[in-house]
Amino acid sequence: MLNALGTKRRDKVFYGLLLLALAVCSIAALFPFLWMISTSLRTDVDLFRNPMNWIPSSLYLNNYKEVWTTIPFGRYFLNTLKLSVLITVLQVLICSMAAYAFAKLKVPFKSALFILFMTNLMMPWHSIMVPQFSIVSKLGLYNTHTGYVLIQLFSAFGIFLLRQFFLSLPGELNEAARVDGFSEWRIYWRIVMPLSKAAVSTLAIFTFTFMWNDYLAPLIYIQDDGLKTLQLGLKAFQTEHTTDYGLLMAGTVLATAPMVAVFLAGERFFTKGVATTGMKN
Repeated sequence: MLNALGTKRRDKVFYGLLLLALAVCSIAALFPFLWMISTSLRTDVDLFRNPMNWIPSSLYLNNYKEVWTTIPFGRYFLNTLKLSVLITVLQVLICSMAAYAFAKLKVPFKSALFILFMTNLMMPWHSIMVPQFSIVSKLGLYNTHTGYVLIQLFSAFGIFLLRQFFLSLPGELNEAARVDGFSEWRIYWRIVMPLSKAAVSTLAIFTFTFMWNDYLAPLIYIQDDGLKTLQLGLKAFQTEHTTDYGLLMAGTVLATAPMVAVFLAGERFFTKGVATTGMKN
């Protein structure tokens, strides 16, 4: 009895210390985000005051108004939203179809083709940047959203992620569906995809976040001001000699808000997908 009470007490102490450590780490991870919000609510004079105060002496909300007029923030925001949503949808569809073929269809030399395809994961994007740019330029798609979307249509990581998840689904489901006269497209769309909500939502979150934050590819493929994304637009607040930290941080806060919303919505969907995967509706 005493041993049981001692073990229970030690477990409570360990659990409390673990929660405390996680809370400290979480607060430390939030410091950059809190500094960003604090900076967006103060003037440059207040920002460089010594010693620095985390809470501004007075909230300077004009940064959030001026960011919309100093640069065409609304246009950049819509461009980024359009490209991120479009690429996310197309990439999820293309990656899921390729993953289904690798996981469930009988294709000659399927394993060898998959290994060859996965070598793309070992190649950094910078190594194919020049030939990719040459192809897009020769197609006449340079400085267009179409050219940027074209280079983002598929992801080797996305195909690998979904293929591994599709392999975990019982093969008997596909066989039973074929016996009932389902086509492969119908099996993929009506059976496999609904059972793969967790993996699909994970890929969608990763893709949307990466596309929303992408800076290098838009810098290379997009030149016209009317086609630029938020990441390129925010660069206008940083010049060779000065940086307007208040406007830059205000724009960054506004640019971060959609990602936070997508993550929160996707997290709930991801949890639901994990809990209901394989269950009948």
